[in-house]
Amino acid sequence: AAAPLQRGAPEPAPRATNRQPNRSGGVLIVEYHRIARQEARWDRSIQAFRRDLERLHRLGFRPVTLSEYLENRMDLPPGASPVVFTFDDSHPSQLRFLDDGKLAPDCALGVWSAFAAKHPDFPVRATFFVLPPTPWGQPGRVAAKFRLLRELGCEVGSHTYSHANLGRLPVEAAERELRRSSDWIAREFGVRPSAIALPYGVAPKDPGLLKRCGFRAALLVGAGPAPSPDEPKRNPFRLPRIQAIDGEYGLSYWLDRIEAGKVRPYVAP
Repeated sequence: AAAPLQRGAPEPAPRATNRQPNRSGGVLIVEYHRIARQEARWDRSIQAFRRDLERLHRLGFRPVTLSEYLENRMDLPPGASPVVFTFDDSHPSQLRFLDDGKLAPDCALGVWSAFAAKHPDFPVRATFFVLPPTPWGQPGRVAAKFRLLRELGCEVGSHTYSHANLGRLPVEAAERELRRSSDWIAREFGVRPSAIALPYGVAPKDPGLLKRCGFRAALLVGAGPAPSPDEPKRNPFRLPRIQAIDGEYGLSYWLDRIEAGKVRPYVAP
């Protein structure tokens, strides 16, 4: 018989799902751009974004940061699967303040914060790949937005300084793009970025440049689950993402396959 819990000991976390542990399964790194009224190729509608949160939660996914995934220190309840939220381009629809300084309820963080208030086990945890010098618009409020992200436990990564196609640039110009972005983020956010979302999914001509510029991970544009953090052959500089769309190889496609048992994601023991 199992030993009784000591008085005052915390209750064990309830299982998020009945899925069997699977530390070799893939990890969903989801890629968002704009959050809009209507669905479009690079726009996720507010209604669809809310459905994404609801479905991921119902299927036992729980948010982890990109760093937690990279460092294999994902704090998950038994039976849960990790999901890494990423937002590219720092569009105002991701993070916007109202005139009174409150978070706009129809921006991505506003929608997610309202959801997290009802589901505390699905907190706001994401990595935002930003474009200087005024990410999310609203000049004068950049510092306040970075402060909010830090308070929520979110991360900021590089998307280059000007959304440059690094593969088309001479190596020296690509290095300037990377270092200028990294220096700006370090100055404004207080933390030097360790990851980059490659614009158009294109790496620089010099394969060692990213590491020399201080990055330890690079994210692509698509189109399937990323390897388990336990996978010894995982290449952190070529991490695939899943676009937040309903079409082929989009988020809905992969969640359908997971729900049907055709794809086995990473599952915490």
